[in-house]
Amino acid sequence: MNNSVARLKDHMKKIEQYQTIENLLYWDLATMTPEKGVDSKAEAIGFFSTEAFRLSTSEEYGSLLKELSAPENYNTLEPAIKVTVRRELRDYERFCRVPEDFYTEYVTLKARSQRAWETAKKASDFSVYAPYLDKIIQMTKQYVRYMEPDQKPYEVLLDMFEEGMDSQTIDRVFEELKEGLRPLLKKIREAEQPDLSALKGIYPISGQKKLQDMLLSYMGFDFTKGTTAESEHPFTSEIGSGDIRITNHFREEDPLAAIFSAIHEGGHAIFDQNIDPSYAHTSVMQVNMMGLHESQSRFYENILGRNPGFWSPIYTKLGELLPHFQEVPFDTFLKAINHVEPSMIRIDADEVTYCLHIILRYEIERAIFNDEVTTEELPALWNDKMEELLGIRPATDAEGVLQDTHWSDGSFGYFPSYLLGSVYDGMFLEAMEKELESIEEIMSKGEIMKITKWLNTNIHQNGSLYTSREVIQRLCGKEISARPLLDYFNKKYSEIYSF
Repeated sequence: MNNSVARLKDHMKKIEQYQTIENLLYWDLATMTPEKGVDSKAEAIGFFSTEAFRLSTSEEYGSLLKELSAPENYNTLEPAIKVTVRRELRDYERFCRVPEDFYTEYVTLKARSQRAWETAKKASDFSVYAPYLDKIIQMTKQYVRYMEPDQKPYEVLLDMFEEGMDSQTIDRVFEELKEGLRPLLKKIREAEQPDLSALKGIYPISGQKKLQDMLLSYMGFDFTKGTTAESEHPFTSEIGSGDIRITNHFREEDPLAAIFSAIHEGGHAIFDQNIDPSYAHTSVMQVNMMGLHESQSRFYENILGRNPGFWSPIYTKLGELLPHFQEVPFDTFLKAINHVEPSMIRIDADEVTYCLHIILRYEIERAIFNDEVTTEELPALWNDKMEELLGIRPATDAEGVLQDTHWSDGSFGYFPSYLLGSVYDGMFLEAMEKELESIEEIMSKGEIMKITKWLNTNIHQNGSLYTSREVIQRLCGKEISARPLLDYFNKKYSEIYSF
């Protein structure tokens, strides 16, 4: 049996080698590739992805997985190998149903579609991107039908991004949030609004980059295991073992966007950097429960990053790196980073209205996969839902349907994980503060690493050994609920807005 496990890990290592090259090519495509290099890069991504696909669907691999999944063998395996065999066999059986030529075409299209999205967004012209998006939608639907012909496509996609998740649970939790947010937002809108004019100014991008690196180090990001770059849309990528990369997008007039993107992506990276290395070449190293992953990025970004305690020990340093902040009183800065106001762009949204941005995307994706809307109708549907949920209407495609990159690579079903992550955060905060003192007191003493270590121990080191539901049950002893997040919002913002 030990020999079979060794063969399993060796085979997975071979797959990972191709995936490392593929991830590196995607990174280069998003950060450095010139316009005329896009097609060759897309073809290379298609080639290496197909090679990994072939290894993932080889008869040898299938026989090995079936041997290890036999009860007399499976029951003797250690937990990480059990998880690996179960997930890999499921994916093997799914992938074997997908024609190889279709897969190559799909992967290549996704790479080209991403650059088409970037071009369309810069031009604020949906028509440039629409043919690519339409084909991505149709091929994603077909891809899922190949894998799970007897299941509803969107249910499969939700489960692919958050194992064990379904639309029934999401509908329940998101409806709980919608109902709970309405009265809170009404009170906030009726309250006196802060004067944030002191923040207006120019913040050199060179200083923003230095601030980003300082913040990442402060949080616990290890620069010996990662690096940073620029891209149109911030993201985190695991290139390979010991190589976790972050990108950010900088604007001279809006430093807060880059600051909180850095903190957000840093949360993702810290998770990946701290998975127990003994899980190498198993499925546990790949955290495909994106709700759990987003819970960590959003915990750092919102629960920690918008708390006064996060900034009080380092606000002077902020002013040194970006001198305009020396003219911004600390109290004004705190009001700015916690100001609640409907805005067009999801990644710039405050933590309260952000919930509605995700509900909008979830409802649109559900309509797409229920064949209730055509690609051409998406900009208008997007704008209508923005008006319905947030009371504002985009004036351009760039601040509307084109603002996110996710659909360009077929990541339908990913968006709900952002809000599930926030819901999990409300529950994790309760559990953390029961064991430690209040997070504000910890951070005010400059001891944020105490929080990072708690997350490392209770969540990060386990990788994807447990599903999100299992993690929540282990730490919180409860079923998934939006109530802790709503309680956190109501307490925090009643104090900020004095109602």
